[in-house]
Amino acid sequence: MLTLRRGRVTRIVEEADGLVRLEVDGAPCLAYPRLTGPVEVGDDVVVNVQARELGLGSGGFDILHVNLTRGLELPPEEGAHVMKLPFTSLQFARRHAEEDDAPPERLDGMPVVACSLHSQVTPVCAALRGLRVAYVQLEGGALAVELSDAVRELRREGLLEATIGAGACFGGDLDCVNVYSALAVARAREADVVVCAIGPGIVGTGTRLGHGGMAAAAAIEAASALGGRPVLALRVSDGDARERHQGVSHHSDAVLAVTGDRARVGSPAAGDWRTACEGLTLHHMGRGPDEDPSFFAAAYAAGVHARSLVT
Repeated sequence: MLTLRRGRVTRIVEEADGLVRLEVDGAPCLAYPRLTGPVEVGDDVVVNVQARELGLGSGGFDILHVNLTRGLELPPEEGAHVMKLPFTSLQFARRHAEEDDAPPERLDGMPVVACSLHSQVTPVCAALRGLRVAYVQLEGGALAVELSDAVRELRREGLLEATIGAGACFGGDLDCVNVYSALAVARAREADVVVCAIGPGIVGTGTRLGHGGMAAAAAIEAASALGGRPVLALRVSDGDARERHQGVSHHSDAVLAVTGDRARVGSPAAGDWRTACEGLTLHHMGRGPDEDPSFFAAAYAAGVHARSLVT
């Protein structure tokens, strides 16, 4: 069941591309204006408060559900008919890249880095500086590409050429029906490398297979099937207090168990990741590069390995 509450916008905190951080009756809230329309102080709104009330680690804010003041009877995106979140009250049409051009069916050896956490994306992309990099967001965390501050930073720094929302994910420069076509579309748009990851936050149950990081396995399978060169960014930690995530995480073990030898992994001694990442925001579960250096080094190593595969 949805947990909805009516309130009034009391503050606009920040406006970014496709994202507004605001407060509703003093409580933190996010809005996606491409979905709900513009928002201003004083607007009468309905917000989804469930994640904040449950005290979820990555859900310390409400989400604007509908703007009753200026968000009713909004027109659909022109020319769109493929639905995101279909057959729910949240369904909306988005133009998908496959509707304009049939993507190729082979990747011709293009490297594809599969990440099980969104916080791996920045160090991976730092290793790929100077190449044409496309980012594909996968289901398993946040669905909205616009939520990612990391993606915005990487775009500003020239480390990402394009963003693609795959499956239920939305809000990229392009949206695609699934990860297979997303990779193919990236190839058609002359990407040198694709970096796949779930959005910020991760679905987790503490079990070996029941977590959002398994999306990396789907990316590896798709890349392999289409003739790409998949590289897994290992989740490694020497700062996580949870035993299952110490050293190589059980998330990475599970991905490798189901994908076999289809994915390559980078060497932890891959280069000076600190220098390559200088000036970029690095954080993982509240820890920075000094608190958990192995995490960022392992992700950077995956990018270095993918770079070596570019032909």
